Amino acid sequence: MAVERLLPIPDRASPAGPATLFTRLKVTPADELVFVAKLALLAVLTAGGVILALQENHGAAALGVVVLAAMFTHAVELQHQCLHHSAFRRALPHRLIGVPLGLPLFVVYSHYRVRHLQHHRFLGTPQDTEFFGFDTRGPLTLRALLRGLLDYPRLGTVAGDVVRAATGRWRYEFGHVAPAMRRRIVVEHVLLGCVLVGAAALVAAGEGAYVLRLWVLPLILAVPLHFLVELPEHLLCDTETTDVLRNTRSIRGSRLSTWFTNGNNLHIEHHAAMTVPINRLGERHPEAQAFAVHVERGYADFYRLLWRSLRGQGTRP
Repeated sequence: MAVERLLPIPDRASPAGPATLFTRLKVTPADELVFVAKLALLAVLTAGGVILALQENHGAAALGVVVLAAMFTHAVELQHQCLHHSAFRRALPHRLIGVPLGLPLFVVYSHYRVRHLQHHRFLGTPQDTEFFGFDTRGPLTLRALLRGLLDYPRLGTVAGDVVRAATGRWRYEFGHVAPAMRRRIVVEHVLLGCVLVGAAALVAAGEGAYVLRLWVLPLILAVPLHFLVELPEHLLCDTETTDVLRNTRSIRGSRLSTWFTNGNNLHIEHHAAMTVPINRLGERHPEAQAFAVHVERGYADFYRLLWRSLRGQGTRP
């Protein structure tokens, strides 16, 4: 991206800079209704996935597993909005809704929230602590990408955290965490542990087919799917600046990709004002297009750019 770093970017504080990109907004009743509608659609599609996954027909069952994997991934993107308290007008519903959204993919809400807010605060510095393991600041190699794509060891790490939380040995590794927040994180790890114990009990009772079809197989697919959703956010951007107009990428995408990623494609807009309700980010995309370096038309454009970079052909023409 060496050529792109030379492109002039108007200073955000100057009259020529973005007018609304960094402006905060409060959650309105209409924004709440939008998020509740997304939750309802998630519930309907998940129920459909469950029905399909339990069919005797192998084709229908496989389709159900794929649908559930997609919903596991989509649920974490909805959880991401809860992390920022930009879904509801009050704080409490964010945790009540956010905790169960992450359980299928082994994402503990409060732990994710602490580290993700640190990621927003320290993006572009060595203190950046993104929750998911792929480090976009490291060398870009096929091996590193495959390691991130198949990051099943993260599940084992979370399981270890569950044991440490249940035995009073869990510690936060990335700085100070308030005692109240630590208690929340411990409780939510224990809750995940209870779910895991329940799944193990079903297997022991001879009902392992339900666990396999409704959780294990979708989880195996959801791990790489979630990685592909998260990967474009900062990869091939300028990782040595704190300027969101250079260190983050937005993808205009389609209505489908915007819904599935819950607006994660509009990532510049999100980092510029992280408490803005996700459904309002599209209003700011024209400014991101005008002032930011890394804006793509669609996910296919990003992955073509990634492929050229892996082949050593540089970045954009």
